[in-house]
Amino acid sequence: MRKLLLYFLVGLTGLVFLGRLMYLQVFSPSFAIISERNAVKVEYEYPQRGYIYDRNGELLVSNQPTYDVMVVPREVEAFDTIQFAAYLQITPERLRLQMDKARIYSPQLPSVVVSQVSKDDYAYLQEKMRNFPGFYIQKRALRDYQVHGAANILGYISEVNPTEIETNKYYQQGDLIGRSGIEKQYEELLRGRKGVKYFQKDRFSKEIGSYKNGQYDTLAVNGKDLTLTIDMALQDYGQKLMKGKRGGIVAIEPSTGEILSLVTAPSYDPALLVGRERSKNFTKMWYDTINKPLFDRSLLATYPPGSTFKTVMGAIALQEGIINETTRISCHYGFSYGRGGHMGCHGHPSPLSVTPAIANSCNSFFGKSYWRLIDSFSTPQEGVDVWHDYLNKFGLGDFLGYDLPTGRAGYIPDADYYNRAYDYPKYHWSATYILSNGIGQGEVLVTPIQLANMTAAIANRGWYYTPHVLKKVDGKARIDEAFTQKHQTGIADRNFEPIIEGMKGVYDYGTASMMRLKDVVACGKTGTAENFTRIKGKRVQLTDHSIFISFAPKDDPKIAIAVFVENGRWGSRYAARIASLMMAKYLDVEVVDKSMEEWILTHDLEEEYKKEYSGEDFKINL
Repeated sequence: MRKLLLYFLVGLTGLVFLGRLMYLQVFSPSFAIISERNAVKVEYEYPQRGYIYDRNGELLVSNQPTYDVMVVPREVEAFDTIQFAAYLQITPERLRLQMDKARIYSPQLPSVVVSQVSKDDYAYLQEKMRNFPGFYIQKRALRDYQVHGAANILGYISEVNPTEIETNKYYQQGDLIGRSGIEKQYEELLRGRKGVKYFQKDRFSKEIGSYKNGQYDTLAVNGKDLTLTIDMALQDYGQKLMKGKRGGIVAIEPSTGEILSLVTAPSYDPALLVGRERSKNFTKMWYDTINKPLFDRSLLATYPPGSTFKTVMGAIALQEGIINETTRISCHYGFSYGRGGHMGCHGHPSPLSVTPAIANSCNSFFGKSYWRLIDSFSTPQEGVDVWHDYLNKFGLGDFLGYDLPTGRAGYIPDADYYNRAYDYPKYHWSATYILSNGIGQGEVLVTPIQLANMTAAIANRGWYYTPHVLKKVDGKARIDEAFTQKHQTGIADRNFEPIIEGMKGVYDYGTASMMRLKDVVACGKTGTAENFTRIKGKRVQLTDHSIFISFAPKDDPKIAIAVFVENGRWGSRYAARIASLMMAKYLDVEVVDKSMEEWILTHDLEEEYKKEYSGEDFKINL
């Protein structure tokens, strides 16, 4: 009986496999099975990729027709390689290489021989194609950029690679896919869906009609149009102001988290990565290790925040009760601590409470506040971790979760970091070892978008929405649930008021008093960050970075902004001017100093960057 049962199970298993095989070969509508049949020809209809608009309805990206010369290797007959290569404007060697690649990919499926043929060349080739069985021309759509900026936001598309074809069965050889920016982040929305038609062939490979009366044919579905939160006029203006400079500008609408501008400098015209010159242009920019136009500084560059960090440091100190609104701390061009330690400061009235300390950017006030914060806990480890956790709630030291496919976390050190650095418990450390953290130096690193988001949280008195760039899909509002949830900083709104008053004082009488806006109460904070690099193996201090954060209007904020200008010397020299001009542009008001725009447009830092690259004019002990 057991033997019969075994035979029955083996026989049943065989029948199941045979039945499944018959289904796949005869009845299954699977594209893979149909396309592999010698008697069926497959043709694709490629959809229009979705258009991209800015928040005001300005068209940023549309499409333009292009044509690929395709081959189905099994259908190719003997032909004159030299003549056909001449028609295609490639070498015979290149043609043979492409044919070899096509056979390896699939003898039955189409492969690209020459991509992105122009309309004029298409008209010429169309007359010749009938003499070359197995070859045909496939119409596709390339991107047509209506603007010359925002390349870092929009991204680009290029041909899929073998790994992508293997992992995603939607794509076939020659298909285009989003590589960066919005094109990559929202690829599935933008690409649409290909249409497919199947044709029956006879034994001579001649088409004899639709396969099964078009039962498996599908129509192409165009991609969805996207509306971004970006204000293209503001974006272009930021790019203009950053000409000849390196750095980033990020502007956010505090009440929604919508990104208004995302400027990186230097950048490039997105049209450079379209057409047959795309590969050459990309390679040239990739190997430009001086300007790095492909490097998105607004999302990827990390910098010490400098004195802009004093705003959040003051809020934490107020929340923890380390200081109050009337606490006054003396500063005599800085203060000394520990065994020979000294934190310097510039001249200003003394002693100061928190509001004028923000306006005058007093290092002593915030250095000592940080010291008191760490020492208020039983161990420095506990104090640093509390400080670290507050900063995480502002979105610092971690990825923000915005809807762009690139970014960096920045860095906020915790107790574990210092335990490792100082080999604890063999060697002990205390607050005096790490006081520079309190003024935005030390190990603290942020990206421009993180600093803009921190500014938005201050403007909102303690909360923010995750920054994002998608506003609408096909004209209808579509916001991911993740972008509608408020993130709380854990600091009471009352503790932001002295900070915001100090930021108002920065414009009224402090370090940016020459950058005021007309008819608008703005709040800001200058920052000057030390800048170190390695030249010939030596750690060298270079010219400081210029940083500024601001928002306006004070009591109904419409825009929060962060500006970084590499090697800009000090906060009010470049970054504060640029931030004020950007806010004035967006709010449609004027700046008090009408010469400010001309100064920014006529001053650049190209010579400074040349010195940095060569190591000239710096005191280097080589």
